[in-house]
Amino acid sequence: MAKEVKKEEAVDVQEAISVTGQWIIRNQNILMWCLVGILAVIVGIMMFNNYYLKPKAAEAQDEIAKAVVYFAQDNYETALNGDDADCIGFEAIAQKYGITRPGKLAALYAGICYYNTGDYEQAVNYLKKFNADDLNIAPAAEMKLGDAYVQLDETEKAAKAFMKAAKSDNNVIAPIALKKAGIAYMALDNNKAANKAFTEIKNKYPQSSEAQDIDKYIALTEK
Repeated sequence: MAKEVKKEEAVDVQEAISVTGQWIIRNQNILMWCLVGILAVIVGIMMFNNYYLKPKAAEAQDEIAKAVVYFAQDNYETALNGDDADCIGFEAIAQKYGITRPGKLAALYAGICYYNTGDYEQAVNYLKKFNADDLNIAPAAEMKLGDAYVQLDETEKAAKAFMKAAKSDNNVIAPIALKKAGIAYMALDNNKAANKAFTEIKNKYPQSSEAQDIDKYIALTEK
């Protein structure tokens, strides 16, 4: 009986292989063009990266280096808008090279420049354009976005941004972001969320400077 079952299974497999082979033969032209299409996409992506994206990224990096000089001098207007000479400024870099990683970094710089010059709406616009997986830069950018929302009296959005920054588990940024989030939640009369943020500082970041007076904030939100 077992031999008969195995024999039937072998026949079924042979039939399936035969049917598959016949289908491939009938559709070999379609399969060939599908393969050609896939290869064309792969080659296209490689050419785009090597001959367009990389050179553009290099150009953007050179432009950022010029603007950073003004940024380091706290000359945010010139860093943002350029100097009418050889520096085009972070805003133009972000717009011209936005597809590249340096272009995205320029958007972050532009957001910070706008924040420091008091244009918080534009700060939000540019800070929202920035995204990265970097453990230090990404949460710092998210926290600055929260600061801009605070200035615009959009406290709920600020609290969410601060909590997103805190999720990075960055030992320096996370406790700062948690404290900012807690204070924002207090302003929203959400003591439960505030208490949770403050308690996380105490339990997870006891060595941080934010933890030194955190018991006071915890007590305030337990009422």
